[in-house]
Amino acid sequence: MAVSLDEVKKLKELTGLGLTDAKKALEEAKGDFDKAVKALREKGLTKAEKRGQREAREGVIESYVHSGRIGVLVEVNCETDFVAKNDIFKNLAHEIALQIASMNPKYISADDIPAEVYSEKKAELVKAAEESGKPKEVAEKMIDGQLKKYFAEQVLLTQVFWKDDSKTIDDIVKDAIMKLGENIRVSQMARIELGVSE
Repeated sequence: MAVSLDEVKKLKELTGLGLTDAKKALEEAKGDFDKAVKALREKGLTKAEKRGQREAREGVIESYVHSGRIGVLVEVNCETDFVAKNDIFKNLAHEIALQIASMNPKYISADDIPAEVYSEKKAELVKAAEESGKPKEVAEKMIDGQLKKYFAEQVLLTQVFWKDDSKTIDDIVKDAIMKLGENIRVSQMARIELGVSE
């Protein structure tokens, strides 16, 4: 199937692939751009998961101050100094700092949520479900969904990306891993808001 050169170029820019690979991906998706991106992302995720096991000790500490009222510091790591200086990587770190400033996540990943915090929230939801008198099976599904939604908003990597609500922060990190070919991770973050102490 013939695919347009504009679409090939667009896919190349979005993914960092070569022209030939971008063309091949579009042909395999029968010209469907979104399908090609999805297929490449799935392939990239497999590679990203393998890369995720590699050490990431280089990177940047990105800072962002919004109107002198909100300040953010975030450490984003990669494997090499070369990638740390790359514009794609630097832009990723900046976008993550903006995300932290605007969405105020409490944890970087779900693994960082303390067990007692999770248990407390679950107990609160169980009590509310019992008081509502819903059947047990319905209540359990409802509680699972509410827990997932509540913590998705508290965890940086599962938050919806402020610039594109079709992606999470984890998606944009994995996109950068796919483009740059290195493990990338967010190691630590701090957010300070004028007049608000945690």
